[in-house]
Amino acid sequence: MAKKAEDGFTPTGKVYKSTTLPKPTNKNHKDLGIKDEQLPLIFRNMYLQRRFEERAAQMYQKGKFGGFLHLYIGQEAVSASTVHVLNDDDDIISAYRVHGMALARGTSPNACMAELFGKVTGCSKGKGGSMHFFDVEKHFWGGHAIVGAHIPLGAGLAMANKYQGNGRIAICFFGDGAVDQGSLNETFNLAQLWKLPVIFVVENNGYSMGTAVERHSAGQLHKRGEAYDMKNGVANGMDFFSMVDTLTDIAKEVRETNEPYFLEVKTYRYRGHSMSDPGNYRTKEELVEFRSFDPIERLKTYMLEHKLITKDEIKNIEDEVNQEVLDAIDFAENSDFPPASDLYEHVYVQEDFPFHT
Repeated sequence: MAKKAEDGFTPTGKVYKSTTLPKPTNKNHKDLGIKDEQLPLIFRNMYLQRRFEERAAQMYQKGKFGGFLHLYIGQEAVSASTVHVLNDDDDIISAYRVHGMALARGTSPNACMAELFGKVTGCSKGKGGSMHFFDVEKHFWGGHAIVGAHIPLGAGLAMANKYQGNGRIAICFFGDGAVDQGSLNETFNLAQLWKLPVIFVVENNGYSMGTAVERHSAGQLHKRGEAYDMKNGVANGMDFFSMVDTLTDIAKEVRETNEPYFLEVKTYRYRGHSMSDPGNYRTKEELVEFRSFDPIERLKTYMLEHKLITKDEIKNIEDEVNQEVLDAIDFAENSDFPPASDLYEHVYVQEDFPFHT
């Protein structure tokens, strides 16, 4: 007989709560330097991320593409705030739950959907799939599927920026399941030792696959930075304003001091770890609770209450985005698969890379 969520999957039968959100900021958009006209655009992008992934899930279930599909739904305030705060040429690198970050950075829905479909018009030319979105022109460096393996690359981007003296910073995202990897500790050591301008961000969405944070990691995650004298803190990842408030100060400090920072963002994903995960390791009540903090609905309510937008204008945005995503599906459907001759192309940046000869 299948277990119910209430029965739990732990040896004790206990269902563990995922995470607890810190209080959101009391600051409003003007306090944070956000212009009135920027908010509808931010809302539009967050809604685009949500709608894109809802449609992507439908296409996956229809068998339009295979492999894995890890959805970001619920975490859109993190990606939107990051892009709002950072400069366009600051470097972003992330793990495999990456669709939202790519769309926030400005990669087109067409290129993102085509990548899921494995088409040559995709942002990774159809050879990366869900977990490997890249957009080098937008300083978006992926999209990495091996848990924690890209954390050293985040430090590498920061080291390159410091070496070149270009004033850029790097930000490296990973999930709570990556904090216990050796790669994190090795990277933290060098990043602090060499004073690299990088923000490490753990998106603590409550579960490492199906295991609650409390069960897989000792202590508070952000305090891992203290072992390396690395500055650290916590932010509410379900609230866009809270994220902007926190990230603005951190980015300014990292850019000025060339010292790393470790931020724990407490957030929540509404869907399972991947499409194959029904998520029955958590209760329905918990899901309902976190949906009440929904970052998109929160921003929408804020704009309406402050008369920054009308209901009709919101509907127009939603209709426009809905059509944009449908058009992206058509674009992906009508694009070609990459030819077999491309199998060994785009593996290395340098055409004469020594390993080729």
